[in-house]
Amino acid sequence: MTTFIEILGSGFTAFFSYKAYVILPAFMLILAFAARMKASDALRSAIQIGAGFAGIFVVFTFFVSQISPAIDSIIKVRGLDYPVLDIGWPPLAAITWSASLTPLAIALAMLVNLAMLATRMTRNLYVDLWNYWHFAFLGVIIQGATGSVFLGIASVVLITVYTIKCAEWSAPHVLRETGLDGIAVSPLSVAGLLPYAVCVDWLFDRVPGLRRLSWNPSRKRNIGGDASGSESGGSESGGSESGGSADAASAIGESSREKTAAIPAAESLLGEPMVIGFLVGAFLAFLAGYGIRELLEMAVNIAAVMFLLPRCGGLIGEGMGAVSRAVKELVERKFPSFTGLSIAMDTGFLMTNPSVIATGLILMPISLALAFILPGNRVIPVGDLPNLISIMSLTVLILRGNVIRAVLAALPVLATFLWFSSSLSPVFTREALKAGMDVGASGREITAFTDGGNQLRFWLYHLFQGNPYAIAALPLAAALVFFAWKAHRASMRKAV
Repeated sequence: MTTFIEILGSGFTAFFSYKAYVILPAFMLILAFAARMKASDALRSAIQIGAGFAGIFVVFTFFVSQISPAIDSIIKVRGLDYPVLDIGWPPLAAITWSASLTPLAIALAMLVNLAMLATRMTRNLYVDLWNYWHFAFLGVIIQGATGSVFLGIASVVLITVYTIKCAEWSAPHVLRETGLDGIAVSPLSVAGLLPYAVCVDWLFDRVPGLRRLSWNPSRKRNIGGDASGSESGGSESGGSESGGSADAASAIGESSREKTAAIPAAESLLGEPMVIGFLVGAFLAFLAGYGIRELLEMAVNIAAVMFLLPRCGGLIGEGMGAVSRAVKELVERKFPSFTGLSIAMDTGFLMTNPSVIATGLILMPISLALAFILPGNRVIPVGDLPNLISIMSLTVLILRGNVIRAVLAALPVLATFLWFSSSLSPVFTREALKAGMDVGASGREITAFTDGGNQLRFWLYHLFQGNPYAIAALPLAAALVFFAWKAHRASMRKAV
């Protein structure tokens, strides 16, 4: 058994030593051939997916190189000193791949998805192999805290089932806002927020005044039907049994109805991610004390990043759309009763959505402000700050592209990111040292702002250790999931 695990571990280590933008298109090429796509179309789609993801990696690397010095300067200028370093998600992934539990956890997660498909527990094929590390990471830290392999494996199964179901429930929102049929959002850190976002949207629809506040940069694009949504940003009928989610999904069946709204020039200008990038870049440079030349250079550079991201995301969406259609057609032809299959992918394809990018950019300075004033916070978000664009992307879709709602919904998320990433920093530091990593932190603890502060992972980490507060939160967690499930069922009935 030990030899088998070692061989499996070596195989996974070799496989995942390749970059995500190599792994994913290779797997999608295999899937395309299995779906009997023409060789030329399959190869073109795989290259589009790989090029799109590689482009996003390149653009985000440049993005980080621009904002990290500015944030460091903000901290220095204001004489701030926080004991925990945000070094981003890559070290957490590295901890995962170096752990002995990981090969078993990854294989088990794949089997769970296949078993759920075979038993019709899900209609989601979770092909995003790279993001399986999220499942294994929870098992690694729980095993480290409890010393129990069984509890580590149990946590992997639980979080895998939860994430696959949330990914499945995300597909109607993706279709409505992007026009991509059969594509779902995969990462735990993104899809895991779905129950919260659905509930918050339902609440917003019932708050007088707030329900009518709307700023939707994606409105003029009219992708996938009436992309403008309602003028209030909520449901046009004022809510239904399932609230915003059911009303939103009803628009799926109305994709032929397109409206061209008269958008004021100022709103149209501010709806451009490139313009928002320029303004946010200039604001961060101003806070950093940059001179006029450095300020303008940074502003233009961030604007360029926001111009390039949608282009890269468009490649991914085009390639994924072709493969997804082929897989759905094959499955539905072979199994006529198995309709509604979706394929879970990373969020790169959502970088074409102006509301997603606008929300992420606006939340960056807000996160810094919260970090400065929030009691109990011990970290300044630096390494994981750009990840906010991805983390909040599905929430933006659920809120129908309404940036005002998305920013308000994000405030509790950001606060808990700061608290939880601060709280778990000793755990991450211990696991990094155990893995033989040189954290380069001069004796300081390390964390990751978003992935390290993930609310579900934080709760499950304490729940599996028998923490009474975590146990007391069980009814709330169950209620959120039940509400999301009910809203999804209602939306599917209306979409038929």
